[in-house]
Amino acid sequence: MTTSILITGCSTGIGYYCAHALHNAGFHVIASCRKQEDVYRLSREGLSCIHLDLNDEQSIIDGFEQALKLCDGKLDALFNNGAYGQPGAVEDLPTTVLKQQFETNFFAWHTLTNLAIKHMRTHGSGRIIHNSSVLGLVALPFRGAYNASKFALEGLTDTLRMELKGSNIQISLIEPGPITSKFRENAKQAFVNNINIEASPHQQDYLAQLDRLAAQTAPQPFTLEPEAVYKKLLHALTAKHAKPRYYVTFPTYLMGYLKRILSTRWLDKLLIKNR
Repeated sequence: MTTSILITGCSTGIGYYCAHALHNAGFHVIASCRKQEDVYRLSREGLSCIHLDLNDEQSIIDGFEQALKLCDGKLDALFNNGAYGQPGAVEDLPTTVLKQQFETNFFAWHTLTNLAIKHMRTHGSGRIIHNSSVLGLVALPFRGAYNASKFALEGLTDTLRMELKGSNIQISLIEPGPITSKFRENAKQAFVNNINIEASPHQQDYLAQLDRLAAQTAPQPFTLEPEAVYKKLLHALTAKHAKPRYYVTFPTYLMGYLKRILSTRWLDKLLIKNR
């Protein structure tokens, strides 16, 4: 029996790779993209692709209904993946910009998840997987908006997992660390657009941040390809009992361990070095 899955954020990176890999593995993939030109591109590549803008609630609702039609009224799984990072110190972060970060990374996922749960309850089963981050486990300086969105996602998902007990709907978090994608490129654009770098007391740190985000090669050690996330996603979709959390990359395993054994002050000292 073919498993149908809706994946958000498929224009590049993790979503793009996982959509193609699952399609090749025999899944009925409905990929979604925010830009219509990306919908056309992925459709030409052989994927069922729909337009779904995570910043537009009506687009989310319409996209979900379109996905149901494409899978003949039965969606087996949802992979919430579409997100972006907004760099900048908390004191330099306009509230409107923080709201935008949550709109894409958190509220849109909540809307889509609730639509999926309602649908899956009628069929008696389902899988929901959220692509979180190592920054949902620990915080790093100048990533406050992204940290907050992922911390919120972690808390909401932990609550939901307990509430779904006995429903036969399994929910999991994937916790990537550094993965090859356009994430840094998109984050740099959000940084330049929304943060007043020259007026900030953190200007010197920001210049270093811009160099890091502009790097053509992975600036972080232990960076893996999207395939590493796909392997965890495949297990979450096919295992009889999906894990609540899937760590990806060495930094995620390390930070998960250090958070358990170090005091807050010692963990802060370690994390501040990653400015």
